[in-house]
Amino acid sequence: MIKIGFTGTQRGMSTTQIGYLINLFEPMRGQEVEVHHGDCVGADSQFHHAAKVFGFKTIIHPCTIEHKRAYNEGDVILEPKDPLERNHDIVDQVDFLIATPKERTEVLRSGTWATIRYAQKMKKEVRIIIP
Repeated sequence: MIKIGFTGTQRGMSTTQIGYLINLFEPMRGQEVEVHHGDCVGADSQFHHAAKVFGFKTIIHPCTIEHKRAYNEGDVILEPKDPLERNHDIVDQVDFLIATPKERTEVLRSGTWATIRYAQKMKKEVRIIIP
């Protein structure tokens, strides 16, 4: 089984980012794939819907900030946690991380970039799809 984590901007992915995501998913079609995401509005929700189209199992790690939740229907929905803890859980449970930040370069005070940094620290493969 392939386990994929995801982090992305609340503003949603660009058309280019969505295209690259689909290109990453295509070779996995028909395989046993489990995706983990934070169920935030924007890119998480877009990722969720793409994963469902490909038939992937969805594991949702919601955060405790209610107004940022997308409330997607997942195969498994875990208990809400604070955003930092939730993001670490996603990274800790996957083989690699896909990230779709809104910026072209790393910034501080960004949940997406903080998750990327944590994944790199944990020696996880990270595929950053720049807008």
